[in-house]
Amino acid sequence: MIIDPIVFFIVAACFAFFVVFSLLRIGLGPTIGDRVVGLDTLNTLVVASMIVLGAAFDQVIFVDVAIIYALLSFVGTLYVAKYLEGGLE
Repeated sequence: MIIDPIVFFIVAACFAFFVVFSLLRIGLGPTIGDRVVGLDTLNTLVVASMIVLGAAFDQVIFVDVAIIYALLSFVGTLYVAKYLEGGLE
C-alpha cells in the first residue's frame, strides 16, 4: 500500500505545531514538574516523528533509533522524577 506523500507532510506539520506548545510548557511552566512533563511530551513527539520519517522514507533505521531514543528518554524521566522526589543526594 502506497501512502500519498502529502499525508506525511500533514503529519509532520501537526507534530511541529505540537512541539511549539511543548516548548512553551517547558519555557513557561510555573513548576519543575510542568517542565518535566513538557520535556517528556517533546521526547514522545520526537519518537513519533522518527517513526513517521521511517515510514515515509521506507527506512527501518529510523524506527530502531526511535526505540533506543524512547528507552533513553524513559530512563531520563525516571532519573529526574527520583531527583525531584529527593532520592538522589
